[in-house]
Amino acid sequence: MTIELRSKIHHYSSLITYYSSFMEVEEILVKPIIAKELLESLQTKIEEEKQVIVHCCFPASPFLGNLIRIWNSTYLLDNQSDHKSKLIHAENITIYPNWTAVPFMQDFWFTLVFSGLPRDCKSFDLKEVIPEEGGFFVESIKRNSLDVYRVKISESY
Repeated sequence: MTIELRSKIHHYSSLITYYSSFMEVEEILVKPIIAKELLESLQTKIEEEKQVIVHCCFPASPFLGNLIRIWNSTYLLDNQSDHKSKLIHAENITIYPNWTAVPFMQDFWFTLVFSGLPRDCKSFDLKEVIPEEGGFFVESIKRNSLDVYRVKISESY
């Protein structure tokens, strides 16, 4: 083999090594096969873990110094059964006994997260069950497929 040929082979070999370092090697992913029994048991867990999110608007008020709070005894009550979804989390509003100041002449928004509703629930009420007057109440909220809602809060029931 001549020196010129060896030089060209070395050159081309170096180029191949150089360019291959920039190329990504494509991985082949194999989709796993999951047993039907496992999928069914997971579906049950998914149903149990569903949550309902309710974005609440406390309408603007012409009064200064409005305060609101939410009690842990706030529920979503299924209109077709005795089911009560419990309050899991509240965002942008304090839990009893603390108070949240409402800005003057502005709608005030907060979010409540509840445990899941039964699959066959068509509508439900949001009800704050408290030992005094003025509990929040929203009647007959129509169920949707996302379980995310926007409601206007009214007091008393």
